[in-house]
Amino acid sequence: METLLFTLFLGTPLWLWFTFLGLVLALLVFDLGVLHKEDHEIGVPESLRLSALYITLGVSFGGFVWYQLGATAAAEYMTAFVVEKTLALDNVFVIALIFSFFAIPRQLQHRVLFWGILGVIVLRGVMIGLGATLIAQYGWLLYFFAAFLVFTGIKMLVTEEKEMDLSQNPVLRFMRKRFRVTESLHGPAFFVKQPNKAGRIVTYMTPLFLALILVEIADLIFAVDSVPAVFAITTDPYIVYTSNIFAILGLRALYFALAAVLHRFHYLKQALAVLLVFIGSKIFIADLMGWEKFPASWSLGITFAILGAGVAYSLWRTRQDAAKEIGA
Repeated sequence: METLLFTLFLGTPLWLWFTFLGLVLALLVFDLGVLHKEDHEIGVPESLRLSALYITLGVSFGGFVWYQLGATAAAEYMTAFVVEKTLALDNVFVIALIFSFFAIPRQLQHRVLFWGILGVIVLRGVMIGLGATLIAQYGWLLYFFAAFLVFTGIKMLVTEEKEMDLSQNPVLRFMRKRFRVTESLHGPAFFVKQPNKAGRIVTYMTPLFLALILVEIADLIFAVDSVPAVFAITTDPYIVYTSNIFAILGLRALYFALAAVLHRFHYLKQALAVLLVFIGSKIFIADLMGWEKFPASWSLGITFAILGAGVAYSLWRTRQDAAKEIGA
């Protein structure tokens, strides 16, 4: 048994994978079975407390990585954690839009986000495992990922953001055309049984389940950017996966506070674009300088500097709107 635990899986001993997955499972059980045993509206104070808990756990896990895998791995984990957390902020905009479109009440939003995170854990695991395998066999893919990030960042800087119209979403239109969907919500139920036009009792999806599907698809789309971004920081699948999941766990908790103040971070998108360009260019800079790898400590410092500048500029530019809100 001891030998099995020290068997390498994707370059990391199995006991480290089991430790991480056990911690995540315990957090999810505690979240659903204790903190949110009954559906209720999550206010800003509770959201901030939960987020502080998840951020503390995520950073503490970075200390565990340092103890087990060394300072370089810990710096890569923290950089990936911060990058993933920040890139996922865009996901909050889309989730807020989805909840608004389906008129999901606040007391039911946590239910969608909780089950959504289970899908994220599986989907991110598949994407990261596949990415790590491909990079191990075809090293040039890392340069492709890097170029893709640079292109994406530049595109974000020069392209105006268009307002999303969910009524025209092809997945939503397909679901409503091919499956039975109720017109209104049925409490916390994803599926309900009710009579069809012929009077036969059949199973219907509810709009709550459609919201869950769109949340999962939104994360899958955002993962196309975020997963290559973390691979550009480190190719260690363990660091990539753990930083991804801890960042998303915390963001889910912070959603309820962020949704109320998203307008104050309007210019953070430009900072994210610059960050993607920086992360993508690191590989090329390291080659030009003759380095084996871009220094992890530099990467972490520059990441904090870019994001800090974006947050500060956003808060400064929107200070007048904030003053009006307080006055009102």
